[in-house]
Amino acid sequence: MSRLVVVSNRVSLPRRNAAPGGLVVGVLAAMRRRGGLWFGWNGEHAAAPDQPAEEVRRDGISYVTIEFEPAEYADYYQGFCNGILWPVFHYFLNGFHYSDQQYEAYQRLNQRVARELQPRLAADDLIWVHDYHFLPLAQKLRERGVRQPLGLFIHTPFPAAEVLRALPVCGELVQAMLAFDLIGFQTDVDLRSFAASASRLWGAQCLNAECTEISMGSRRTRLGVFPIGVDVDVIQQQAMEAQQDEACRRMIAGLLGRKLMIGVDRLDYSKGLVERFRAYERFLEMHPDQHNRVTFLQIAPLSRADVRAYSAIRRELEQAAGRTNGRFADTDWTPIRYLNRNFAHDVVTGFMRAAPVGLVTPARDGMNLVAKEFVAAQDADDPGVLILSSMAGAARELTTALQVNPYDTRGIANAIDMAFNMPLAERRERHQAMLAVLRRNDVHAWHERFLAELSAAGAQSSSMRVSNTTMA
Repeated sequence: MSRLVVVSNRVSLPRRNAAPGGLVVGVLAAMRRRGGLWFGWNGEHAAAPDQPAEEVRRDGISYVTIEFEPAEYADYYQGFCNGILWPVFHYFLNGFHYSDQQYEAYQRLNQRVARELQPRLAADDLIWVHDYHFLPLAQKLRERGVRQPLGLFIHTPFPAAEVLRALPVCGELVQAMLAFDLIGFQTDVDLRSFAASASRLWGAQCLNAECTEISMGSRRTRLGVFPIGVDVDVIQQQAMEAQQDEACRRMIAGLLGRKLMIGVDRLDYSKGLVERFRAYERFLEMHPDQHNRVTFLQIAPLSRADVRAYSAIRRELEQAAGRTNGRFADTDWTPIRYLNRNFAHDVVTGFMRAAPVGLVTPARDGMNLVAKEFVAAQDADDPGVLILSSMAGAARELTTALQVNPYDTRGIANAIDMAFNMPLAERRERHQAMLAVLRRNDVHAWHERFLAELSAAGAQSSSMRVSNTTMA
């Protein structure tokens, strides 16, 4: 079985009580089966120029990490990745300002990763690259003679062609992406958006009705939809056990019998948090009978706090929470509990299990695993109700959630009222349907399907190279 080589923006050694995101769970499960090497940034940005990568081996897996130089952190990470690609891919065109200097830093960093990675590769490796940080990496590796199967998975949305065109270098990036053997997306919408861009910019042609393979000249690239999932059994177990955790017990006791609505998000403008707070305020305006009966707990750990846009949203949310609490709070009731801190993952699943309503309303999201974790954490005999943005990739699968437009504050307010008053039979029916989807598309199915398709794509590319050589 081929060794798995993974490239992702951040690499952290597994540690106790760390929140196991879908990427971490899926990648580690695959590596433990195949053996592997995981390459990426270690989170530090004080490296001297040309500082080599460091390697640590643990449980049969090699973790190879680099530090960023200060200029790389400023121009590559904060600049092109977070200040340009992130807003464009999430349809926030007023949130980016293009910079040639940052784009050049992006290309240099990808060249650096290719230079560090190529000597560490074995002939039969499968190389799995993750997300928008490394769109040109396959091209850089091919230039260095790498012929192993190369796959890319895009965790974010992929923007529609008309949106992507706002990025001055979109043509170069799409062309570079076609050097991958396989590109995976969260939804069919994202796949079609990429195919449309490749067609418009480079004349790439779909080779079948579903556009799961495209060609540009002699180059063929497979496209696929691989919705990332969660480990349902692990989350269910965590959520049940966490009910006895002190933090969870104190939170439940502090409700004083009130019903809980929960939101859990990174502090990011793509998560629709400002609109969410306004919708809850609207709910309280429309339903005075719910005053002192409902508490909204929003957990929003700081994200990219040194980027100006994130500082601004933090201030706006603090003002919104203060306004709502100032208008409606009573001596023994705080309508919004807004927390900018991390909790252990198992504790969060315990909070979710205790909540009759989960509010997940991003303005745009590639998938949103919080929605899936909320469903998995629920008591199947008395499940809570998920209110889910139609702009999240998860909405394509969790069709029995209460789906809302994240900008429609009145619509969200009505959904909150409906969720708190939904009969048990209907809650069970909706929850059972969503849970079945989660089990079918869990995190293990995600990595197994992607790697099987990557192996097949790599074999096809190798066969075509042999054929072309023979013909020549």
